[in-house]
Amino acid sequence: MASKIVSVDAGSPAARAGLRAGETLLQIDGTAIRDVLDYKFYSYDARLTLRVLEADGESVREVRVRKREGEPLGLNFEHYLMDGMKQCSNKCVFCFIDQLPRGMRKTLYVKDDDARMSFLMGNYISMTNLSDADVDRILRMHISPVNISVQTTNPELRVKMLQNRRAGEALRIMKRFAEGGITMNCQLVVCKGLNDGEELRRSLNDLKKLYPAVNTISVVPFGMTRHREGLYPLEATDKPCAEAILDIVEPFAQECLRELGTRLVWCGDELYLKAERPLPNTVYYEEFTQFENGIGMLPLFMEEFRLALPDYEGRAARPFTIATGTAAAPSLAVLLDEAAAKCDNLSGRVVAIRNDFFGPLVSVAGLITGQDLIAQLKGRDLGERVLISANMLRDGGDVFLDDCTPEQVSDAIGVPIVPVEIDGADLLAKIFED
Repeated sequence: MASKIVSVDAGSPAARAGLRAGETLLQIDGTAIRDVLDYKFYSYDARLTLRVLEADGESVREVRVRKREGEPLGLNFEHYLMDGMKQCSNKCVFCFIDQLPRGMRKTLYVKDDDARMSFLMGNYISMTNLSDADVDRILRMHISPVNISVQTTNPELRVKMLQNRRAGEALRIMKRFAEGGITMNCQLVVCKGLNDGEELRRSLNDLKKLYPAVNTISVVPFGMTRHREGLYPLEATDKPCAEAILDIVEPFAQECLRELGTRLVWCGDELYLKAERPLPNTVYYEEFTQFENGIGMLPLFMEEFRLALPDYEGRAARPFTIATGTAAAPSLAVLLDEAAAKCDNLSGRVVAIRNDFFGPLVSVAGLITGQDLIAQLKGRDLGERVLISANMLRDGGDVFLDDCTPEQVSDAIGVPIVPVEIDGADLLAKIFED
């Protein structure tokens, strides 16, 4: 699919070669450019010949470009992927998007399942919409790593869980990736009574056989909202279920550490919290490869806080409130107590926000809405500001999941909202901010 150039970076190789906004990129060195992967792959070399359609839509010209090997050309296109995003063709029994209430903004209901987004943005894909040609292309271009939502290596069970007849082909594709030297990071979303227990053991053992191509595995619990009318009957991950998952994964990880030199598999922080077990220390998580999946996020946050705390000893701070999810609230309260013991007149509190919008079983901070903040904070003594996790807000920090803005929440509760990055040191910096 030809892509129109909307801008050219100043001083870039493309700008020096005379490429212009309004033109359409057709080919690089004789190869048709279909999307962003073609563009990045075929523009790597130091000397290139580009074929472009001029802005008049009729004339075609060739442009020669010289640059450093691997240096970006500097072209920007109408769409990031340069063509349409591949949509998810599954009906996963655990899908969080299917559990959203009606009436939210349309972008929240979009389900992508695009291998290009896995490579470029770290998204996890099911591979059910990958053709053999797509697999060949990934191998030819050596697109790596690929992040894969595996769920189970049992073909029949995977078809059942993803509600897609092609879902059972996953292990075959993964074996091809492994043979081709593609690195894979895998995720298992565990649903009670489906892919836990012996099925979880099977999946872990099957994935271990693909090491080192399978680089990491995360095991996370299915998230249940209160909006599951008409969906597959699933049970929430309770304490016994979380304990059982940890009792399978942790010994397996220890076995991998002895045999492979890496634990290979890690459980999400939420499983430890649900099981009411201590979180591992940060050394346990090795390279934190699956941090964005909630793997080691809270232990790292707490360590960052404690390492930064000596810089604030003896200092005072304006009164404040930390509003967070029910899962992280006890840990943040511990940190606040530690800070109060070393700082002068630290007047702050942690408020656990119950998720009434999605339901009380949703306990993470990132899914708290503006309306729940207003309902549970309005009329309380909050000090001079409320600190919240920045991941409650859309990228850009302008709106909560329910389309409330930080300004609307601030107006309703009477104090400013201050977003904090997922970084313990940033929390301290915001607490002591003048």
